[in-house]
Amino acid sequence: MTSIGQWEMAQTCSKLESHDVVVGIDVSKDHLDAAQYPSGDLIQTSNDTKGLRTLLRWIGRQHAVHVVFEATGPFHRQLESHLAKAGIPFSRINPRHARKFAEATGKLAKTDRVDAMMLARMGALLEPRTSTICNELQSALQELAAGRRNLTRDRTALLNRQQNLQLSLLKRLTRYRLRQIEAQIAAIDQAISELISTDESLSRKRTILVSIPGIGEATAAMLIADIPELGTLENGQVAALAGLAPVTRQSGKWQGKSFIRGGRIHVRNALYMPALVAMRHNPDLRSIYLSLTDKGKHAKVALTALMRRLVILANVLLRNDRLWEPRHT
Repeated sequence: MTSIGQWEMAQTCSKLESHDVVVGIDVSKDHLDAAQYPSGDLIQTSNDTKGLRTLLRWIGRQHAVHVVFEATGPFHRQLESHLAKAGIPFSRINPRHARKFAEATGKLAKTDRVDAMMLARMGALLEPRTSTICNELQSALQELAAGRRNLTRDRTALLNRQQNLQLSLLKRLTRYRLRQIEAQIAAIDQAISELISTDESLSRKRTILVSIPGIGEATAAMLIADIPELGTLENGQVAALAGLAPVTRQSGKWQGKSFIRGGRIHVRNALYMPALVAMRHNPDLRSIYLSLTDKGKHAKVALTALMRRLVILANVLLRNDRLWEPRHT
């Protein structure tokens, strides 16, 4: 009988016709750990220009290489840029998907080298779609959007702590810090707006998005920064990307409750308030909300449905390059 390991190797070899070698790279702030599959060769370099040059030379000795790494925010961007300039195809993987693959294949140990080999095996077996690099403008928008989210979290934490403060000094310092945060958020919003205005395509996207009742300038900027694919996807894809696609649980005759998970959680969180506004001021979405609640759906479930409809509506309008208009009854 063929062992699981032999079966996996046979499957991998059949998939390696287009890529003689798959390289998995575990990315951290200071180091890059790379592993080749199926050879098992390993290398560690520093995550800086010198280390990246060494890594590319190591990769370059192979034929038709495909590289797989996890998305790690700012830490993977320099690697991504060097791979793109060298013309090496790469796949940027959702860390959650990588972890699920490791669990499914029984690779529960977690070190940088083990993770690199796991990513290489994942690339060989699953052949993930080749990723594209964000241009400098898109990268700047994403960095600004991430900075804004951090400031918003700081503001929320300060407001919560402020309720329990007794000393006047701490109250005064908290008010001062809150004013600082508000000014910093305003500065970031201004920078994002100015960047979008420099690009005709992004400016048109913003105009279309803010035409939708419920979506203001801040939400439009977030969607442009964090879902650059918006307007190019199928409706189910964009809902999944925003973490708003329902996950059905069913086995035999048992039917569990559907729920949402995964996706870009900050996008899902940012759509909550726009959905509340749309529920009151967008006649099309309001009718959907009332229809769901009339059928006995919980208000939170109905609101989640509106969030999903909102991002799908944005996707459709951008795809068709048209402004929102109310449905004619």
